[in-house]
Amino acid sequence: MISPYRIDVPEERLAAIMAKVDAYDWSQLPDIGGWTAGVGIADLKRLVAWWRDSYDWRAVEGRLNLLPQFVTDIEGERLHFLHVRGDGSKPPVLLLHGWPGSFLEFERIWAPLAQDGHDVVVPSLPGFAFSRPITGVIGPRRAGALMHGLMTRLFGERRYLVQGGDWGAHIASWMAHDRPEALLGFHINMVSILGEDVRPATPAEQELIAGRQAILEWETGYNLEQETRPQTLGVALADSPVGAAGWILEKFGQWADLPKRADGSPDLWSRFSEEELLTNIMLYLAPSAMVTASWIYHGKRLEGSSRFPAGTRVRAPMGVAAFPDPVFLPTPRSLVEQTYDVVHWSEPGAGGHFAALEQPELMLADLRAFIGKLADGRRSDIAP
Repeated sequence: MISPYRIDVPEERLAAIMAKVDAYDWSQLPDIGGWTAGVGIADLKRLVAWWRDSYDWRAVEGRLNLLPQFVTDIEGERLHFLHVRGDGSKPPVLLLHGWPGSFLEFERIWAPLAQDGHDVVVPSLPGFAFSRPITGVIGPRRAGALMHGLMTRLFGERRYLVQGGDWGAHIASWMAHDRPEALLGFHINMVSILGEDVRPATPAEQELIAGRQAILEWETGYNLEQETRPQTLGVALADSPVGAAGWILEKFGQWADLPKRADGSPDLWSRFSEEELLTNIMLYLAPSAMVTASWIYHGKRLEGSSRFPAGTRVRAPMGVAAFPDPVFLPTPRSLVEQTYDVVHWSEPGAGGHFAALEQPELMLADLRAFIGKLADGRRSDIAP
């Protein structure tokens, strides 16, 4: 059964969040150097001040309720999703976000895709936003099975396309591995899963992977905590809206493709507005999803789904948009092709980890180019 959905966060929940925001004791938070040791306190204070003085969740809620939202249960798990209808002349498209993003990452591309003729489905991942409560920890491979169940419920046996970044890319890769016959193709902007036996061989590959690893040593402490001890972290994040905002804001500051200020800190406000960032944060806080959204990391560890078995060949046609992510540096095509059937590869000049949000025009153009190549059987090297 599929039911229309309307967001209606209880007033008591909103009041509880704002009471804690107002009561946050900034005197307990000394600044040891801006963004060099975590979230920049001055930027966090700016966001929180706007939260207190200007942000209107009810107005945002009203805008979101104009969207075609639905909920359904797949294998006992509640899924929230948007279904933006095209005229059915093109195959359905499934758009998958990651952490700490939301379905709103795709807000500027779902309407153009629908105008092209695609039905566009944009879920909240299990445990995120309004896809809750869930029955327990769900890893990306099982999430892929749930996403396929959703598409089957909506479109029967009709084949479909998938686009994703971050966890969306991880999930899409497992969907392509487990159900290649269901996908016309998949397009991702972060390649993180390869066969167990894939290793960098050339000096250029080795240098890039070593450089990426050096960056990740500094940037992925959050990942280890959410993989191994999400319950402990959840105790803190469930109780502090400002703490949750800082946890999320750091990732937007470090992972997006942003200009730097004179002191080397990211200029968040050159790319994002306070309302845009706060609405994304509120999609974790308002429905009490901050804790369950981290469970996908633990699920990956329990599933062992960070690598494919040695010798794996994923048969579904793959498109890659290798945006210049400053932290998760793009995996070289030569390594990707050892596992996947790459039919489209591009290297956009701008856009970081949240590519569909940061550079929606570039993402839309690249996804359309990939779909066009599938339609006429073309393959490519580097796309213009």
